[in-house]
Amino acid sequence: MSAVIEDIGGNRGKEFFGHPRGLSTLFMTEMWERLSYYGMRAILLLYMTAELEKGGLGWDTRSAAAIYGLYTSSVWFLPLIGGWIADRFIGAKRATLIGGIIITLGHFLLAFSPIGFFYAGLFCVSVGTGFLKSNISKMVGDLYDKDDERRDAGFSIFYMGINTGSFLAPFVCGTLAVYNWHWGFAAAGVGMLLGVIQFIFGSNNLRGVGEGPLNDLVASEDKPQESSSYLAQMMGLVVLTILAIILLSSFVGSIFPSIVGKEDTILNIFGLPFNFSVAIKYVLMPTVLVAGLIAVLLTGLQDKLSLDDWKRIGIIFVLFVFATIFWMGFEQAGSSLNLFADQITNRFITATREIPTAWFQSVQPLFIIIFAPIFAWAWIALGRRQPSEELKFVIGLLLTGLGFVVLAYASSLFGGGKVSMWWLVIVYLLHTWGELCISPVGLSAMTKLAPGKMVSLMLGVWFLSISMGSYFGGLVAGNFEPNESTLVGLFSKVAIVLIGGGVVLFAIMPFIKKLYTKPQEVVPTEPA
Repeated sequence: MSAVIEDIGGNRGKEFFGHPRGLSTLFMTEMWERLSYYGMRAILLLYMTAELEKGGLGWDTRSAAAIYGLYTSSVWFLPLIGGWIADRFIGAKRATLIGGIIITLGHFLLAFSPIGFFYAGLFCVSVGTGFLKSNISKMVGDLYDKDDERRDAGFSIFYMGINTGSFLAPFVCGTLAVYNWHWGFAAAGVGMLLGVIQFIFGSNNLRGVGEGPLNDLVASEDKPQESSSYLAQMMGLVVLTILAIILLSSFVGSIFPSIVGKEDTILNIFGLPFNFSVAIKYVLMPTVLVAGLIAVLLTGLQDKLSLDDWKRIGIIFVLFVFATIFWMGFEQAGSSLNLFADQITNRFITATREIPTAWFQSVQPLFIIIFAPIFAWAWIALGRRQPSEELKFVIGLLLTGLGFVVLAYASSLFGGGKVSMWWLVIVYLLHTWGELCISPVGLSAMTKLAPGKMVSLMLGVWFLSISMGSYFGGLVAGNFEPNESTLVGLFSKVAIVLIGGGVVLFAIMPFIKKLYTKPQEVVPTEPA
């Protein structure tokens, strides 16, 4: 046992740019995973809306955007389940490896043209990401003590890994997709395969990090203990969620008959008309997202959390709400902003040379690579004088909202012809600054505030905010039309929501500060 503890201390002592050596392995794994995900994301909506004769699926924008929103929402919802499984059964390290393998399979399935492979590929990528995302971030947090001032900076460096892959992805996958969509999807699979190989060979840097809950490193009082009533509650929640989807789909379809597809309507078990398109596009994700939050609360009750634990979870839920607002705007990069680049932006750099649409997805990751070290240095330089997590969120919301103000103004110029690509570059710059104030900070806050039994699960809550934001962002993008008045109104409304969210969060910051209590360190001990 003592040898394992020494391994942890040794790994923390070895440095990677002034940080624990294990950060390098997680950095590289996340880089390859994000190359695969963002490479596929850069071409997904374009593939769905491309004409059949051009190799696409030929779907209309509203239907494609709804499926896109459902897919991205699933990608970010499933880490909640993956985190729960890792916390209570297999550990973060095994979950990350399993997730990488499933993601690889999913991307290679997308390389085949039959529609069945398309849906199976999206399903596998979603499930694999569910195992990988929250757990790899949990391991980053495990590399630091709770009060280590390098923590936010470490997550900013980790975030550079994310965005290095995101930067390269559109060039690799987007360029290949110009010739054949499925070549682009296959390239994403190769990227994830390299990530899995790298993680296996770099696992020595993670000894004692991300182990299973039954490992000797976990203090006995910190091990999750499942009761029969808890398992019954979780099963009951699953059943109630399914019933709610069935009933709500019928209710929503009857209130808004224009969204009902007549060809896929049947009578459900209650004798009410049930429509699959309504269920999938409008009911499924909101219902399971609410159920996910209820499951988190039930888990907290099962683990008999202290009052201070519940206060910190309260902070997490407040940050969750405003993070959802942020992601609703930010995650439109792959949907409405992608369509803006494709249909509204003048992409010619010479009379005959046009930049592929997917390449614009690399602008934001490039800015992250440039500015993440600057933000990381700033947080370290400020030390205890740096802004609180809540204030960083406020700044991020305001900057992202300002980006949509710029986007609305650029849309007003569309009446005179396609607009300059530099408007989109400015938008991505503002959104990047906003992201650096929210995303790595939010990841760090989750690992710092979460109770020891629930770290991966609470990171799943963080990704749940991305899920909800992605879902609502997909619905918003469904209103995209290439005309001046529609786009000005659409982007102006998004800007109002983001800036308004920042103002509200700033107003309630004193209340949030009253909830904060310093988390206790969980010190590995020998079993009694």
